[in-house]
Amino acid sequence: MEITEVEAFPISIPLDSPVSFATRTLERRDHAIVYVRTDEGHEGLGYSLGYGGAPLVADAVSDLLEPMLVGEDPRDTERLWREMFDGTVQIGRKGVLVRAISCVDLALWDIKAKAAGMSLAKLLGGGTEPIPAYASGGYYREGKGLSGLREEMETYVDRGHDVVKMKVGRLSVEEEVERVRTVREAIGPDRTLLMDANGKWKNKQEAVRACRAFGEYDPYFIEEPVMPDSVDLMREVNEALDYPVVAGELEFSRYGFAELLREGAVEIVQPDVTVVGGVTEWLKVANTAASFDVPVAPHYNWDLHVQLLAATENALWAEYFYRDSDVKSFDDVVDNPLTPEDGAIEIPDRHGHGVTLDRDALEEYRI
Repeated sequence: MEITEVEAFPISIPLDSPVSFATRTLERRDHAIVYVRTDEGHEGLGYSLGYGGAPLVADAVSDLLEPMLVGEDPRDTERLWREMFDGTVQIGRKGVLVRAISCVDLALWDIKAKAAGMSLAKLLGGGTEPIPAYASGGYYREGKGLSGLREEMETYVDRGHDVVKMKVGRLSVEEEVERVRTVREAIGPDRTLLMDANGKWKNKQEAVRACRAFGEYDPYFIEEPVMPDSVDLMREVNEALDYPVVAGELEFSRYGFAELLREGAVEIVQPDVTVVGGVTEWLKVANTAASFDVPVAPHYNWDLHVQLLAATENALWAEYFYRDSDVKSFDDVVDNPLTPEDGAIEIPDRHGHGVTLDRDALEEYRI
């Protein structure tokens, strides 16, 4: 089997209204889309969220990676990953280039599983039990206020979720304490509360002061209290708190995660298969974390991550965003988007990773 074509292009889907987290406001969601095709008629799909850079990711695939791939066997995922990573190391290693490699590697594994006639989960040795999912939300929006936050979280509970996540850090500590209190009251004392600061605080004093103020409301973890590259600072915050620091959605490759684990900066890792380097690298990160007895709770992209979590012994949860929260919009181009039932997501029994996209919708949102 040989790769004959690699197609890459960006899309951008508008949100109904601007949405904010601690450090940024978004009006659109852009993704790089990649298709890899073979001489035997197989087609694999990969994609990655762009944060405004989806055109750059797509160009990196077309200009730098496609020449390395045409004529190669798509099932040679280990060899091709190393050739793509080493072949771009002078201008890559993290960021745009590794997102581009992620897209391609996802497409290669999609082809590999399709050629084997099985789902990606089954190809990786996974089971078929539904994957627990937490409802992710609690973003900032004009006019939302505490009552809107309470209503949102009560909706997640009504939909069967025992675990929810909220954003923190955009407002003063006093205002954020009120938001955390509101969410805890909305979900009750026995459900699990997660928090995400998106790298808001600049030093140990700010981060620890805020996170200790939230401690009264029994949070399970705080995600990215400081910027992801501040590994020493993240470790210091982790050591100072009574509940864990977690991170990884913006970390790239096994090498970045090795530093987080080696330094004791995090107690749960959150690799994103569309960011970290694709399936090939996600598995290395998850297995390395297992050797430290550290759980895996991946960021976003539940349609893909349920396949991987099914084959991961240290899996914790998938992250899920409801489309009616208008935070993540990628479901608008997915043919059969997955949705939780009673707080868990069924693993689709389709060949490959199971995600297919609506070609008409892609054209509508194509940049």
